[in-house]
This record gives sequence, C-alpha cells and structure tokens, in this order.
Amino acid sequence: MKRLFVLLWTLVLAAGAAELTDAQIQSALNAAYAKYKDLNEGKNTDYIPALAKVDSKIYGIALVTSSGNVFTAGDVRSQVSIQSISKVFTMAKVMDEQGAEAIEKRIGVDPTGMRFNSIVAVEWAQKLMGGPEINPLMNPGAITATSMLAGDNRQEIWNGLLGCCSACAGRPLTVDKEVFDSESATNQRNQAIGYLMYAYEFIKKEPMWATDIYTEQCSVSVNAKDLAAMAGTLANGGKNPVTGKRVVKQENIPGILAVMAIAGLYDDSGKWLYHTGLPAKSGVGGGRIAVAPGKFGIAVVSPPLDAAGNSVRAQRAIADIANGLRASPYQVAPR
Repeated sequence: MKRLFVLLWTLVLAAGAAELTDAQIQSALNAAYAKYKDLNEGKNTDYIPALAKVDSKIYGIALVTSSGNVFTAGDVRSQVSIQSISKVFTMAKVMDEQGAEAIEKRIGVDPTGMRFNSIVAVEWAQKLMGGPEINPLMNPGAITATSMLAGDNRQEIWNGLLGCCSACAGRPLTVDKEVFDSESATNQRNQAIGYLMYAYEFIKKEPMWATDIYTEQCSVSVNAKDLAAMAGTLANGGKNPVTGKRVVKQENIPGILAVMAIAGLYDDSGKWLYHTGLPAKSGVGGGRIAVAPGKFGIAVVSPPLDAAGNSVRAQRAIADIANGLRASPYQVAPR
C-alpha cells in the first residue's frame, strides 16, 4: 500500500509540473504584481508593537515549482516575521516525530469558527465536546503542538524546530530579536492559553516553555523566496524542490494540507478555499503561503492586513495567480 501511495504521488507531481510553462508562470506573477502594486488598503497589525513599524510598502511574490524552478516579482529580499505560518511546520515536525495520529488525538483537526486566539474555543471543546476539537493552526493548538516537540531541554527543542524551518526554506533562518522581545512583552493572552491547555492536560509539562518557544518561532525572519520554498516543499511531497532535501515525511503531507485548508486563514478559510481551492496559511507579519499540490508553492509578503488578519495584497495576488494558472486541485477537465 505504501509503495502504491508513493507511485501515485509521484505521478501527480509529474503531471502537475508538466502542465505549466515558465512563460505562463512568470507572466502570471508579473500581472499580479503590477495589478496590486499601488493598492492602498489595510494596515499593519499593531497589537505587537514591533510589527506596526515594519515598512508597509514591502511587496514581493515568489513561486517555487515542484521541479525546483523559482519565479519572482517585486521585493523578495525584505524580511518580515513569519508569525502564524510557522504553525504549519511545527505541526509537520510533530507529525514526523510522533505520527499523524498524535495531532488528531491530542489537539484535533477541526475548524472552530472562532478567533485564532480564542479561549472560549478551548472551553467549548473541553466541556461540551469532551475531547480535542481544535486544531494546530489556532493558538491553543499551536502552543500545544510546540509542547509536543522532541527534546530534553528548551534549546534542543528550539534547535530542532528552527532546523526544520530552515531546511524547508533552503537556508539558515534567524530570529528577529526586536520582534521576539516585543511579542514576549505583550503575549499575556498566549501565556494564559498555555496555562489553560496545561490545566486541561493538553500540555503535559512546562507550559511556559511551550509559550516561549511558540513566541520565538513566530519571530523568525523570512522573505517571499523563503516562504515560497517552504510552501514548495509541501507541494513537492515534503522534499525541498530546490535543495532536494527530504524535510517532511511524504505520508504526512495530505494531513498537513487538509488542516491548512480548513483552518489556515483565520475566519476566512472557507471563503479562500471556495475561491481558490488551495490550502494556505497567513501570518500577521504580512506573509502568506499557498500550496498547489504537485505543482508549486507560492508566497507573497505585504504587511498591510484586512480585518481578519490577512495580507490584502497577498490574498488578491495569490488568488489571481492560482486561478490564472488553473492551480486548484478541484479544476478537473472531463474526459
């Protein structure tokens, strides 16, 4: 069965990569960049003070195909903090270390219909549902996932997680200390969430380690090319298509993408999937990734956000590109 799965996935990757030409991809990126370059909507988030100071004019698009080709438009060098996009890769690492069922049984894989940092969602899941009915892409589930990472001490846990993110990006990533300090000084709600998850025994030990490491992972600096390579790794079955390095176990990719599809974009996950068909994840630093399985990973960095906490330019640019390239896995031509 495992060999059959690998063969089928390989055929999907090969078929997806063959459908698009380099000219089509670059043209789609150029058009989206030009269309939204002068868009003046949204604003930087300010509940983390350091993010309010980030240059709101940063706007870059990058796409990495499953065959390792890289396409860019705009500013793909300027860095922002990865924020909640990091949750995807924490989830992936836990699944690799403990198996896919560890996430489903301990945290859950269901959308909550509530805010990303909702405490009510935890109480509702615990008292009314009697079990794990959240997911690793909302803060309670993400902090719990961080607590599940392997390691004997905080530094060992952190080194493993940063190493995973760096391998997906294809280069060593670092933490923006100003963002980390700013976020640490204002994360009292996440600290409360950590202790609540500990009280309900989702987190087994050291809830403040989990919250602190979670805060640090959100402060990792990335540019559009980094994020596109990370998304491309997911699109390529867990192998970085540029470096060729296996980072995430292939058998865990479908589950990761499923959670991204139902919970990756805060309150707008359903709308996004309806319009594009692509699993995605956003971060309040202004980054956004989307995955066209077997075809490409795409990312946009642009700090101004809408009311739901999603980059305005990013969601419009990626939607245009995805639809223009017919990237949705649900767009199937009849035989």
